[in-house]
Amino acid sequence: MGLTQKIAEEMKVAMKAKNQARLDALRLVKAALMHKEVATGVHKELTEADEIAVVQSLVKQRKDSIEQYTKAGRQDLADKEAAELKIAEAFLPAGPSDAEVGAAIEAAVTETAAAGPKDMGKVMKALKDKFAGKAVDGGALSAKVKARLVVRHA
Repeated sequence: MGLTQKIAEEMKVAMKAKNQARLDALRLVKAALMHKEVATGVHKELTEADEIAVVQSLVKQRKDSIEQYTKAGRQDLADKEAAELKIAEAFLPAGPSDAEVGAAIEAAVTETAAAGPKDMGKVMKALKDKFAGKAVDGGALSAKVKARLVVRHA
């Protein structure tokens, strides 16, 4: 069962339970997936990797919104975004462990023969291919790669 079908089932459950907050968050995820589907131009079903990318984008947006609302002193809006974040994250597959990420970084550095921070793009591309379809925080991954390349270069 694809992600869109899972969300449709979850929406039915939320409607029957009269859980409006959950229903709104699920509608948000479904709308983002439908928008991506239409934006491809051919209106074909999204691949699992595409669906994960859309949900990851929503998760990143929610995290950014929470940060902004908290800075602005709008805890009510930050709490609403946090609830949406929790629901969206439930549709992401489990991400790799820190040990798996570290091993993948080492392998990518060796594979690309990265000599320093200037080779970060090559390493990130190799990691992007390796982690395709998995829930990986790109910002955190980038920071780890940068730290690794700076250590190696020093």
